[in-house]
Amino acid sequence: MEEEIDNEMEEADVGAQAASEQLEGSEPSDGAEPSDGAEPSDGEQEPVEEAEPAEEAEPAEPNWKNLYAIALADFDNYKKRAARDREDTYRYAEMDILKDVLPAVDNLSLALANAKENRDDPFVKGVQLVYDTLLKSLKEHGAVPFDSVGKELDTERMEAIATLPSAEVEEGKVSIESKRGWMLGDRVLRAAQVVVSSGKPA
Repeated sequence: MEEEIDNEMEEADVGAQAASEQLEGSEPSDGAEPSDGAEPSDGEQEPVEEAEPAEEAEPAEPNWKNLYAIALADFDNYKKRAARDREDTYRYAEMDILKDVLPAVDNLSLALANAKENRDDPFVKGVQLVYDTLLKSLKEHGAVPFDSVGKELDTERMEAIATLPSAEVEEGKVSIESKRGWMLGDRVLRAAQVVVSSGKPA
């Protein structure tokens, strides 16, 4: 009986020893290298290349010839503008004086209109001479009168003081000129005072 037990124990030891040897043969050895697809360990990171800073572009050289031409043209325009402004200043500096003379011209014109029947009177001839002299002087300074009767109302050169029916003048046109208008060059020296027709009377 004891011999059978000893035999069984020996067989068990032999089986355990064989299993142990089989397990040791299946583990990889310590010096085995990892396969090609294995990732590198944490301590072996690849170096990262730093980007080189971009070189700053050098400023372009100014085109001095073009800049000189532009400056020369600007200066020439300035001289022309200054000359024109100076001419306008001299031309229109006498505007107030000429405007103050116009009432005297209006009065002389009214006096001559009321003396049509006495044209041969020496006094009337003297008034006519003064009137003609004033008109000549005004013209020499660039002041000229303009007519308004029968024309469309021009609000830039005419001042409407009333509207009245007229059998001869169309509606919207000037029928009566109570004060004559004057121009000084291309400027209005004095606006004409006019009456505008409202059409034919009912």
